[in-house]
Amino acid sequence: MAADRILIAGAGALGSVFGGMLAAKGHRVAMLGRRAHLDAIARDGLKLSGLFGERVVRGIELADDSARLSGRFGLILCTAKAYDTATVADAVADRLDDDGVIVSIQNGLGNIEALAERFSLRRVLGAMVIFGAEIRTPGASHVTVIAEPVAIGPAPALHGALSTPLAERAREVAAIIAGAGIPAVSRADITPAIWGKLLYNVALNPLGALLGLHYGALVDDPGLRAIINDAIDEAFSVARGVGVALPFADAAAYRDVFYGKLIPPTYEHRPSMIADLKRRGRTEIDALNGKVVELADRLGLRAETNRMLVRLIKAAERKARAALAEAS
Repeated sequence: MAADRILIAGAGALGSVFGGMLAAKGHRVAMLGRRAHLDAIARDGLKLSGLFGERVVRGIELADDSARLSGRFGLILCTAKAYDTATVADAVADRLDDDGVIVSIQNGLGNIEALAERFSLRRVLGAMVIFGAEIRTPGASHVTVIAEPVAIGPAPALHGALSTPLAERAREVAAIIAGAGIPAVSRADITPAIWGKLLYNVALNPLGALLGLHYGALVDDPGLRAIINDAIDEAFSVARGVGVALPFADAAAYRDVFYGKLIPPTYEHRPSMIADLKRRGRTEIDALNGKVVELADRLGLRAETNRMLVRLIKAAERKARAALAEAS
């Protein structure tokens, strides 16, 4: 797999970091993304900065339309927003080698299933990313924070007997990414890691987007901390309800890790949901708190804090779309 071509499907801030680091290591990389960002890369190279080092990377194949990509790829990293998963999967459905794999490197729930509808489960892996990046100017991506290595693996509850061979593919992918300078590990079951990231996201992303605050400011406010705790407790109960083997005795044990280990290295980070509202008037709320509410309703569990956050973000989306329409 190390010699195969790699496609970054969704060359935003995060995807640009993966693509740039892999290309700098000598891998043949193509990136599919938005024209303004790619035009700047074509002109001046991809500028990476922040925690993974400073570099300018050239020689990446760039396309703002999948029809402009050349050939097929042994590895596709899907780094698109959760609401674009199906669209991106359709666009690159014929670009994955028969024995290749596509990895969902995305927030929220449902992405593995959406990719499997286009590629079949035998070619889909999941991943958890808890480092942050931002595009400060077109053609440049800055790594702001990192709390844990990227984790990659199958989801046995979905993959069944396919989990064993896919676990080996996950080890190969993790080795490629780690070899490029991005900390990465493989997991035999990625589901607990995805849910662990979900607990983090549902607690911080909506409140950060609604108030325009970084994570540290959220947890330092006692009133907001109470909302954060409620959102986590509800999501933890749902995870238990659907049988996820979280590595925590209870929600309180997770909150100890959340406040003691995850928040300090990401203290000054602001959620990408802020930029999503400003630029598109659309967020990943449905794949985050919305999934918690959906599953809680199915299980007969309480999720009123998460429901409130979904309603507030939906209102913010409507307001943002109206402002964007007025400005255009």
